[in-house]
Amino acid sequence: MTATCLTDVDDEKLERGARCMKMLAHPLRLKIVAVIGRGEATVGEILEATGTTQPNVSQHLGQMRDRGVLQARREGNQVFYRVRDPKLFDLLALIRELFCEPAHGAAR
Repeated sequence: MTATCLTDVDDEKLERGARCMKMLAHPLRLKIVAVIGRGEATVGEILEATGTTQPNVSQHLGQMRDRGVLQARREGNQVFYRVRDPKLFDLLALIRELFCEPAHGAAR
């Protein structure tokens, strides 16, 4: 696949893709999505896994939910978050391969 494969995609769809990538362009947001994984996670579970503050996590969760990256459901006093589209994990796997694997990380 080459970059030219995007030349036949309409601008609205390209804009939607760019907004999604922009939303994920923060290390904590990437970590939150990885913590949630293919299941669900509560704010408490995300807090424990990321080691950051509750207001910080809540802000990022709200932004990702508002922009359609995450979905939330309430059960009692807990909110469970999940990734809206599991294809996002293909993108995260590519990010990991390109930027986090030792063979690639040293060259960049």
